[in-house]
Amino acid sequence: MFTGIVQATCEVVAINKKDGLNTLEIAMEAELREGLITGASVANNGVCLTVTRLEDDRVFFDVMEETLAVTNLTKLQVGSQVNIERSLTFGSEIGGHILSGHIHTQAKVRGLSNTEQHYNIELELDKKWMNYILYKGFVGVNGCSLTVGETTANGFMLHLIPETLKLTNLDVIQLGDILNIEIDSQTQAIVDTVERVLALRGIKG
Repeated sequence: MFTGIVQATCEVVAINKKDGLNTLEIAMEAELREGLITGASVANNGVCLTVTRLEDDRVFFDVMEETLAVTNLTKLQVGSQVNIERSLTFGSEIGGHILSGHIHTQAKVRGLSNTEQHYNIELELDKKWMNYILYKGFVGVNGCSLTVGETTANGFMLHLIPETLKLTNLDVIQLGDILNIEIDSQTQAIVDTVERVLALRGIKG
């Protein structure tokens, strides 16, 4: 379980590609590795991955074929920066919202606006997921817990503050880039429940 508060961006220093499996080698600073053990869960760009090996300042993760197919981890290259969050521990402050680390879909960057006053990102995704992405609601984007801005039939806006840009890899994205999206589970549960109730009553949404 995660909160969507990214702790650091870390560099991919090697990718060992095999049939149906990629092993990521991530360089992590000592503070971020403290207490980390083999088998622990760590979010990489919002994807929950299991630590398979620790070696000096390197942490290794195996990424299965299914995960590669549905996330942007398949697009990582040596030198890429990934958003990293250690799993939530009992008693930790929850500054974002609860995330599972299971990616629902991906969004394409279709607009960027960077001025002295703002940094806005416009994202496009399959419109079926927009049932769960609501204005002023929460969404996980590359593992970051963010507030949803204006919405359209097949997309939404993000309005980012400098602190978010400093701590995450969202400051280096470009038009056409693909970002991992995890919708808010509570919003999904409420929307699906209401739709089922309305369907049982013969009411069309």
